[in-house]
Amino acid sequence: MNLIVAVDKNWGIGNDGELLYHIPDDMKFFKKTTLNKVVIMGRKTFESLPGGKPLTQRTNIIMTSDKNYAADTSAISGTSCASDGNVLIYRDLSELFNGLKKYDPEDIFVIGGKSIYELLLKYCSKAYITKINGSKPADTFLTNIDKSDNWKLIYTSEVYKYDDLEYTFNTYQQIQTATYF
Repeated sequence: MNLIVAVDKNWGIGNDGELLYHIPDDMKFFKKTTLNKVVIMGRKTFESLPGGKPLTQRTNIIMTSDKNYAADTSAISGTSCASDGNVLIYRDLSELFNGLKKYDPEDIFVIGGKSIYELLLKYCSKAYITKINGSKPADTFLTNIDKSDNWKLIYTSEVYKYDDLEYTFNTYQQIQTATYF
C-alpha cells in the first residue's frame, strides 16, 4: 500500500475541506501515478472530488463509519456501483483489508483525508509526497514523516516552479511496515 499527497512546508494538506494548492504538474503526477490503480479515501474526500464523482479509470474505495452512506443509489457496501468508475464502500479496517486481498499492494494508494492517512500510514510501504516550499493557512496536516525514524527518503526530484512556488516530488520508503494481510 502507498500514500500520495501534497504538503506545504508545515506539512499542511488542506483548509476548510479544500487542497491548499492546485499545481498542474502535481495533479498530472497524481493522475499518472494512480491511473488504473486502487485509491482509498474517506467520505469527505470522495465528496470533494470534482462533481462528487469517482476518479475515472481507478477503483475508488471509500472508508466511512456511516452505515447508511452510499456514494450513489446503486452503491452497496463492498460491491461495485454503476457510476462513472468503480466504487467500493468499506466500514472498518477488517472489511477493507479483506477487500484489498485481491489487489497488488503496489497498486493501492491512500489519497486522504487526514483521518484516512492517519489510519493507514503504518500500512504504507511508500509515500509519494509533493513538497511545496510555501505555506498557507491550514487546518489539516499530515504527520511529518521527516521526523520519523521509520521512514527513509529515497528520492527527491529537481526543484520545479509554478508561479512563485517551488516544489519537489519525493518518495519515502517505510522501514518497518505493519502488515494487513
